[in-house]
Amino acid sequence: MSPKSLNVSKKTHKFLLNKLKDKRILQIYKKFENDSVINQDFIVAVSGGPDSLALSFLAKIFSIKNSLNVKYLIVDHKLRKESTSEAKYVQKILKKYLISLEILTWNGPKPKKNIQSLARDKRYELLIRKAKKFNIKNILLGHHLDDLFENFFIRILRGSGLNGLISLDKKTEKDGVNLVRPLINVDKKDLIYISKNIFGSYVEDPTNQDDKYKRVKIRNFLTQLSSEGLDRNKFFLTIKNLKIANENIKFYVKRNLSENLTFFEKKQKMILKESFLFQSDEVLFRSFVELIKMIGKKYHPVRGKKIDKIIQLINSKPSFKVTLGGCVIKKVNGTIILSKE
Repeated sequence: MSPKSLNVSKKTHKFLLNKLKDKRILQIYKKFENDSVINQDFIVAVSGGPDSLALSFLAKIFSIKNSLNVKYLIVDHKLRKESTSEAKYVQKILKKYLISLEILTWNGPKPKKNIQSLARDKRYELLIRKAKKFNIKNILLGHHLDDLFENFFIRILRGSGLNGLISLDKKTEKDGVNLVRPLINVDKKDLIYISKNIFGSYVEDPTNQDDKYKRVKIRNFLTQLSSEGLDRNKFFLTIKNLKIANENIKFYVKRNLSENLTFFEKKQKMILKESFLFQSDEVLFRSFVELIKMIGKKYHPVRGKKIDKIIQLINSKPSFKVTLGGCVIKKVNGTIILSKE
């Protein structure tokens, strides 16, 4: 780096660090720092909204203080004609603060139904592919407290169980890469404050106001509940308590999988011990979900109704053979065998 570039870098870093003199920004950064368990290089997923721009700033400060290398990526889904110009605009904003933003493009045909869900899946696919290319294990996402509440109600409408209701966790693993949400305990209004204070502006996605999308309807519903006295702190405490209950169930699922299986053929085939079935309904259900993912090599779990049918077959039929999620499941002489399809 030339002396001139080095001097610019030092000035920019000093400017950013000076922003921590703002008590509110410092408080938010401290919460971010305490919730970040990253001690190695990472990727920041940027969208251009206030949450991801605030995340970009907080991650930049964190990287300066901890001497880490950070990659910043934004996905241009090309679902709207303005998306490319918006991505370039965000790129220009961040460049002023020595944040180099790379644009990843979703090429090819676009869906006409279930657009937001499929776009999210494609975004993760592109980000994870890039992470593996860089040999980086952690991607930071801008999900915040409001997203946690919205996700909870969306899952209720879908009829999700406990695991689904609190699925937006601080850290999850997908295809060997950690998806980390260090802002999950931060209010959106705090992130808007940072974005306006540091960057002056941000991109507002018009679909965030379009109530044809379920998430927008839920967001409007939560706004109405807040105006009628919804206590966000108590709501967060409820979700926290549900998470504790969920962790207890996961403990027993893990123990069931470790103690009550016999593997063959390099874990491509397994036999369930009789004690595998002597579990509570929820532990047994989740154990089967994990088994089918393990053998079938599928990331997404199969539908709950199909798992229920398998358990019913086990309890009611002396023998059977079915396929599900890339697995062959059969019962022979009272023994349950799972193998790759």
